[in-house]
Amino acid sequence: MPVPAWGRLRAMRSHYLLSCLVFGLVVAGIGPASAQAPASDAIVPYRINVPDAVLRDLKERLARTRFPDQLDNVGWAYGADITYVRPLVEYWRDRFDWRAQERRLNEFDQSTTTIDGLRIHFIHQKSPVPGAMPLALTHGWPGSIAEFHKIIGPLTDPVKYGGRAEDAFNVVAISLPGFGFTERPKDRGYSPEKMADIIAKLMARLGYTRYGLQGGDWGGIISRIVALKDPSHVAGLHLNFCTGAAAPDPANPNAGVPDAELKLMQETNARMENERAYQQIQGTKPQTLGYGLTDSPAGLAAWIVEKFHAWCDCGDNIESRFTKDELLTNVTIYWATQTAASSTRIYYESRQAGGVQGRVEVPTACALFPKEITTPPRKWVENRYNLMRWTPMPRGGHFAALEQPDLLIADVREFFRGIRGK
Repeated sequence: MPVPAWGRLRAMRSHYLLSCLVFGLVVAGIGPASAQAPASDAIVPYRINVPDAVLRDLKERLARTRFPDQLDNVGWAYGADITYVRPLVEYWRDRFDWRAQERRLNEFDQSTTTIDGLRIHFIHQKSPVPGAMPLALTHGWPGSIAEFHKIIGPLTDPVKYGGRAEDAFNVVAISLPGFGFTERPKDRGYSPEKMADIIAKLMARLGYTRYGLQGGDWGGIISRIVALKDPSHVAGLHLNFCTGAAAPDPANPNAGVPDAELKLMQETNARMENERAYQQIQGTKPQTLGYGLTDSPAGLAAWIVEKFHAWCDCGDNIESRFTKDELLTNVTIYWATQTAASSTRIYYESRQAGGVQGRVEVPTACALFPKEITTPPRKWVENRYNLMRWTPMPRGGHFAALEQPDLLIADVREFFRGIRGK
């Protein structure tokens, strides 16, 4: 795939065009929101407004759900537990209030813009503090921008939440291509590398010449690529999904690794042994999977919620960390935008692209949550990053912004405190 001329980004940063057009229909992938097409680089105000017909259809499908049987007393061992999924589907059908969740999401300032021919949706929440540092937040699968609803306020307006004004950020939270309210790609090749290109171009279009990055899951991988390809504009990289590379000595790859870190990695690998089948399916046959997930809301909920259960630090009680409304807001975004299939293609495209090599020289922080799906030793992470901060967290899992927002916020603030103004 073509790689953009990164040197041209500097010139793009001076070109910021604010359009006054407002979309009337704002569900990505359903159709154009306005008969008048905006300029290709326009920033267009946006509000989420899922059509009533989509919500009616959802309830009708939920009412006709045909559930599978399940063995007695197996819990989640064979996959999504029907004793949890059935009541969740009933709650979704009878009590879940999408419009209330929609209003909460619309409290954030949202826009769309077209980059490389694709309409990109993003939250752009500016801080009331002058000179706040720009920070791009990037989600992964099976997440969405809804993951960030607990951290955007404290990051942009720290004083309101008991913090310090000098820790303020202007937050840019992008819906990745094929996810949520961003348009679904029609062409192949939307790999993490291409998505990194789009994020750098978006930050340039918003006029930011120096910004921070924060990401987990695919967002961590994509943010790493942005830091590799646009280092002159990236002030720092904060990750809650940290990847590492073993020492190049095949006879002793664990040289210098403390026993406690090696034990944590081994325990994580053992726990994840039966948790990777989804990667193989989504990385090889995402289209086949997409038929079931796009046609059955109960199937979609089971596929996604099972991951929230497996990857959280919640024992066997998923609702000790996530409410039904939080889980279903995320699932409903996938359902309403019909992005169940398009979102999973990132696994396929990543395999085809092969990845971007190199060591990140941008200052980097790793917040290592103990129930993350990968927990490499610090030494391995240092082999891939200019690691300036390493925080083993006392608790938490994969969806840090939603599960342990206070821990994540504190670590982000502390890390960027040391590199602001440099």
